[in-house]
Amino acid sequence: MTGKESLSSYVGKQGYGLQFCSICGSTLCTINKGEIYQVTLGCINGNPDIEIGMHIFVGSKASWEIIPHGVLQYREGPDKEYLT
Repeated sequence: MTGKESLSSYVGKQGYGLQFCSICGSTLCTINKGEIYQVTLGCINGNPDIEIGMHIFVGSKASWEIIPHGVLQYREGPDKEYLT
């Protein structure tokens, strides 16, 4: 048993959406045109040993959130070219 049977998805008209656990409701990943696009790191056990590649929607971030120096930032979502 892999847990695949517990996955649910919400996909918008453009093919972009979320995949989540139908039991606990945790968001697991973002999908784009049927492919995994991002993984929600909060669902990973242990240290994923990665660096932050970008911050999106920084125009509405919490005032206390600190974004590391040098990380690519988007006021809203990333450019459409990045999603294709």
